[in-house]
Amino acid sequence: MIRNYDKLIFELSKEGRMGYSLPKNEFEGYCMCCGIPAHLKRETTPELPQVTEFDVVRHYTNLSNKNFGVDTGFYPLGSCTMKYNPRINEEMAAHPAFTQLHPDAPTECAQGALEVYYNLAASLSELSGLSAFTLNPYAGAHGELTGLMIMRKYHMLRGDHKRTKVIVPDSAHGTNPASAAVCGLQIVEVKSTAKGTVDVEALKPLLDDTVAGIMMTNPNTLGIFETEIPEIAKLVHECGGLLYYDGANLNAVLGKCRPGDMGFDIMHINLHKTFSTPHGGGGPGDGPVGVRAGLEHLLPNPQVKKNEQGIFYLTTDEESAGCVSGFLGNFAVIVRAYTYILTLGRENVKMVGPLAVLNANYVKESLKNEYYLPIEGVCKHEFVFDGLADKSTGVTTLDIAKRLLDYGYHAPTIYFPLLFHQSIMIEPTETESKETLDEFIAVMKKVAQEAAETPDVVKAAPYNTPVRRLDETTAARFPKTTYKQMKG
Repeated sequence: MIRNYDKLIFELSKEGRMGYSLPKNEFEGYCMCCGIPAHLKRETTPELPQVTEFDVVRHYTNLSNKNFGVDTGFYPLGSCTMKYNPRINEEMAAHPAFTQLHPDAPTECAQGALEVYYNLAASLSELSGLSAFTLNPYAGAHGELTGLMIMRKYHMLRGDHKRTKVIVPDSAHGTNPASAAVCGLQIVEVKSTAKGTVDVEALKPLLDDTVAGIMMTNPNTLGIFETEIPEIAKLVHECGGLLYYDGANLNAVLGKCRPGDMGFDIMHINLHKTFSTPHGGGGPGDGPVGVRAGLEHLLPNPQVKKNEQGIFYLTTDEESAGCVSGFLGNFAVIVRAYTYILTLGRENVKMVGPLAVLNANYVKESLKNEYYLPIEGVCKHEFVFDGLADKSTGVTTLDIAKRLLDYGYHAPTIYFPLLFHQSIMIEPTETESKETLDEFIAVMKKVAQEAAETPDVVKAAPYNTPVRRLDETTAARFPKTTYKQMKG
């Protein structure tokens, strides 16, 4: 076990040290020291750290205190909507009526859980303008794959087998082309205009009878609303394709406009973004997928329905895109999202999008003299700088991100989207106060000043973190995953 803090490596493992002891097992055929059947015991002792329980507990407690999360500070990651997760969400998800319910319980014994599932799906339909939802996918990218499976099944059922191309804007999230490729579809890129929106004229020649659909995010990854979406929807539908809505940025328009009303046929929603469920660390997540009227039968099996007597039941459809999960999604996440919607209510959910837009524009306008803003105008929930306004000292976006760590801030998203060489994508979300934003703005201005006056200080940052600047390329390509590697 290694503790890698301020200096090099502190090795906690000491030969002969252990955190437990077991009584000797005197039964015949079992190891005397550990009680494992003799025929199952290893021939050689595993090379594990030799530490006491106290060493382990203290080590991981110290590491947890060095972790950063939205509960401990401002987390301005662009395109990720790292908003605060209200504690009432956690209380509801931890309710024994939910936690003690077995996934294989018969439907008559799970009416309450099925009602939560059904009501959340209905709420998402209302908020998105689509006809029906499944909550079965386990994550946003899983939802993307599910939506594309629905798109492909739609064309196959119509005998339109040559529609194997999906158009993806050059500003799209990386998961869009990845999900399309996993689904066996060919990716066709469409360029953006100088204003950051999809170039309709560049789109037109791409549309033919081989196009299955187009994947779009609105507002897009630059935080700009796609004002030409009615024309794009008309063109794609006329060529026989479908419109897919990447719901990663739904938070920006929540309560103000709906993807279904824009002309989208299929969408996924990231519950861990717009609806305040946990985010990061690989999960948990849930990626509901919605469809317009006429596509409901293609949603994955099973679906939760309600009869005239108010009884909830499960149903399947032979024309479904298939089954995408073992059960009905990540249920504890579903409970959290439903709690969030009920907490806001119909009147307050309308304020999410406008407040997110207000906060983003406030930060953007406050910093655009120090940082280069490549696209002027009102943004939505997020915006992108292209590095410093003054790049003469050679301070890069990476340097800025590292220096922010010294001031106690998690860095914004950097070097994405790929449209700009020194991208800094900032998304404050609607939950942050003006005081928090003002403090962040002041630090960003201070870093810009340091970059101009003492650039070497910024280039060598961070100084106050447990680990100084790492060789990230080597760390990614040749990770040391065991204490033996570190020790060597």
